[in-house]
Amino acid sequence: MNKAAASFALVAVLTALLMALSLAVARHGYPFGVIGVKRLDGIASADSFMPLAAIYFFAAMLMMILPLKAASIVLLNAADTIHWVVIALLATIVGCLAARWAFGQTSAPWALLDWRFLFVAAIVGCHLTMNELRRNVLLRSLFFALFGLATLACLFWSFRI
Repeated sequence: MNKAAASFALVAVLTALLMALSLAVARHGYPFGVIGVKRLDGIASADSFMPLAAIYFFAAMLMMILPLKAASIVLLNAADTIHWVVIALLATIVGCLAARWAFGQTSAPWALLDWRFLFVAAIVGCHLTMNELRRNVLLRSLFFALFGLATLACLFWSFRI
């Protein structure tokens, strides 16, 4: 957990610095600043969490039914990587919003109230409890079905509210 928090903080600070640099350059009228802001805003979108959640939940579903050796390969090469991508992406969004807030856009932090950030909590929560889920046969069976439903929901349901 400490490694995740440190990685989150470092990526958020670096992104905030880059966004602040881009906003400062754009404020002085240089077109390069606008390009930098657009590129950072292109990454920083809550929409990108749904396909990542679908891939993560599919990997988690596989980990519930695969033997230990195969499940460890899926964990290390898919689930763990997606977990870190989600943390870095959320840190990028927080860094961009923090820089915008520092440059006077007081409504920027309200973007964090988007309901799609619940997918981040679901991925991180599942990743932290994955060992407990693998130990119990009943939990494995139950979460195999839940991860399957979550995968299908993330892929095919529109979630329009």
